[in-house]
Amino acid sequence: MTKGTKALILMFFSYALFFLTIYYVLTHFHTAIQGFWIPLTAGICSTLLAPQFKAIKTPKGEKIFMRWLLLKEVKEIKW
Repeated sequence: MTKGTKALILMFFSYALFFLTIYYVLTHFHTAIQGFWIPLTAGICSTLLAPQFKAIKTPKGEKIFMRWLLLKEVKEIKW
């Protein structure tokens, strides 16, 4: 499995975790949001909050990096 594939899988699982958590909160804690607005809101919030993973070719080989809204620096993922 290439590093690009691993980065894509990590990004999918991080997005899914945020989406399901926000969706659960919006449906179970009596918010004023109804109908198709619940998954739309969860999707937009998940897009903004989930970390982004990229596979970048460096002189030492291909590496996976993570960028997140809640962290200042870009971190290398050793996987």
